[in-house]
Amino acid sequence: MLHPLHTDIPAPERFTYPFCYEPHPLCQLAAKEVQQELQRMTLTEGKMFGVLVVEAPDTKQYFLAAYSGLLEGRNDWPYFVPPVYDAQQPDGHFKQEERLISSMRDDSQREERRQRSQQLQLWLFDQYRLMNAHGERRRLVDVWQDYHCSARIRRKYPLPPGGTGDCCAPKLLQYAYSQGLRPLCMAEFWWGPSPKTEVRQHGQFYPACRGKCKPVLTWMLQGLNVDPNPEEAFGQPRLDITVVYEDNHLIIINKPSGLLSVPGRVGNYSVATILSQRYPGALLAHRLDMGTSGLMVAAKSRDVYRHLQQQFSDHTIAKRYVALLDTSLHNSQFTMHNAPLGDVRRRFACEECTLPQKGTISLPLLCDPINRPRQVVDYERGKPAVTDYEILTPPSTLLPPHSTLHAPLRIALYPHTGRTHQLRMHCAHPDGLSCPIVGDELYGRPADRLYLHADRLELTHPVTGERMTFEQPAPF
Repeated sequence: MLHPLHTDIPAPERFTYPFCYEPHPLCQLAAKEVQQELQRMTLTEGKMFGVLVVEAPDTKQYFLAAYSGLLEGRNDWPYFVPPVYDAQQPDGHFKQEERLISSMRDDSQREERRQRSQQLQLWLFDQYRLMNAHGERRRLVDVWQDYHCSARIRRKYPLPPGGTGDCCAPKLLQYAYSQGLRPLCMAEFWWGPSPKTEVRQHGQFYPACRGKCKPVLTWMLQGLNVDPNPEEAFGQPRLDITVVYEDNHLIIINKPSGLLSVPGRVGNYSVATILSQRYPGALLAHRLDMGTSGLMVAAKSRDVYRHLQQQFSDHTIAKRYVALLDTSLHNSQFTMHNAPLGDVRRRFACEECTLPQKGTISLPLLCDPINRPRQVVDYERGKPAVTDYEILTPPSTLLPPHSTLHAPLRIALYPHTGRTHQLRMHCAHPDGLSCPIVGDELYGRPADRLYLHADRLELTHPVTGERMTFEQPAPF
């Protein structure tokens, strides 16, 4: 489980901040070795894998590898670190009780089944005693409840979600601490086909999930010198807005990429705060993602604001976006090594984009509660989300500035609904266009910006009743 690293690459001064990071070269090297091992395995599912570079007592550098949850139904694969607690032993208490609960199928046993299930989950949580770099141990439930100090949050989530503590990062750190190894840096990557509900790109690095892992890692990283949160450490650039149109009732502005629409967790500087300073009482009628640039409308009075909100609710405000799509990931699926013939898997490869010239995407979206702000496709609980699209130009060899991507596809997007990350998910999801927007760090891969721009906005003036159209060409 302790794999040597043969390299002269120096170790970082501080440990990785796991929720927003660029993989250290040592982690990239370790990940390549893990991926070579994965190529030799017979796998039938996509999975998140992690690497942790450590210093041993002999001062040499090694790396550890882990996978989240179970891999092919097992948690005992050689080469990878063990789970924090092994609940899969056939003769262990957890499996014996699980079998007993599964056998209770009569309606008269429903309440007993529920109670025994809750008791078993509590028992399982109690087996997770998480360590930190000080050598201290704490029960998982205590770690969870101490992190969520808000009474409202604790009432809503009194216990951790199932599977908490089984992700890559807790496994890696727990093993390192238990073996006297000093953690140096860490990274996680996805390997294999994307899940049906969410979007994961094969071979791409990802941050640790916030829902399950943020409380756990906040405890487990104590005692390490950790990088500051880059989103907070560097602050927000003081970008400015451009007024495209203004009268006594409303304002149309052009927002640059990298500026928040409203104050958020990464800062308070936003379009809304700029407007409030320049136009006291102005109300922003809708939002764009931080990375999205383009046209937005604000009201100078509450009556005008309500009128605009009603137009958005009635879908009478027409919007058009222009985006560049990463065609190198189009229709990409994964061929597992030694997969049987006829298995529905295809090799990841750059393929010619064969999307219809025009079409409609309808994928219901729901916020992933354990990994905000990511969205998932959920046909049972998701909110309807519909987008028309039109290909503007075929893939070309012209590259966005500073981009290493090839053959971006220019496309127009016409949303009928306004769900969070709707356009980004509809482009990236395999059941949508299967082409993430260039620079989409959540659903694709990073670039110098998110190549999505709101270039046209059509609305009815709340006071004059005039139908008005505004256009702002994309800066790419």
